[in-house]
Amino acid sequence: MIRIVDYGVGNIQAFMTMFKRLGIPAERAHGPADLADATRLILPGVGAFDHAMQRFNQSGLREPVEAMVHGRQVPVLGVCVGMQMLGTGSEEGTLPGLNWIPGRVRAFATTPEAQHLPMPHMGWNDLSVKPGSVLFRGFDAAPRFYFLHSYYFACDDKAHVAATAEYGLHFDCVVSAGHIHGVQCHPEKSHHFGAQLLQNFAEL
Repeated sequence: MIRIVDYGVGNIQAFMTMFKRLGIPAERAHGPADLADATRLILPGVGAFDHAMQRFNQSGLREPVEAMVHGRQVPVLGVCVGMQMLGTGSEEGTLPGLNWIPGRVRAFATTPEAQHLPMPHMGWNDLSVKPGSVLFRGFDAAPRFYFLHSYYFACDDKAHVAATAEYGLHFDCVVSAGHIHGVQCHPEKSHHFGAQLLQNFAEL
């Protein structure tokens, strides 16, 4: 069972709709008891980094989710701010991240290459996929995904980078470290490419 971690931040229903269309069982996890049957976890997130981290820390879900990810090695997919939370911290706030994949979240506006571009980075963009990435198994064309963000994940270890995109600079937009994955784009809004990525995650 895929459990979508519902800590009050993220478009849960969009994931539910996508998984239903794919015929893949998925349910919300409102509290620790809902996680008992989870074989995969989705960590969504939208808005500001500190707000998302605060809500997750206060939800009662962080400790059991971390126990599942680190203890039982349950695969997890962080999406948008959910991906940013996987890192050590963000220029957007002061709270520490989960530090599951070392890296820091940077602002496009503070980079010389992107500071002249409209913010946020919004719309469809091409991904440059690293060969062998498990999330992109079976993709037969250059994938395009929907983005909406002003901050990007800068991975410490580039071996963890599964795909990049370009917005003034090449930035890390998909990361994978063992069973822990993150995507800056929105697969739940990215039509057939997003559906295939979510199905690949479900089949890991």
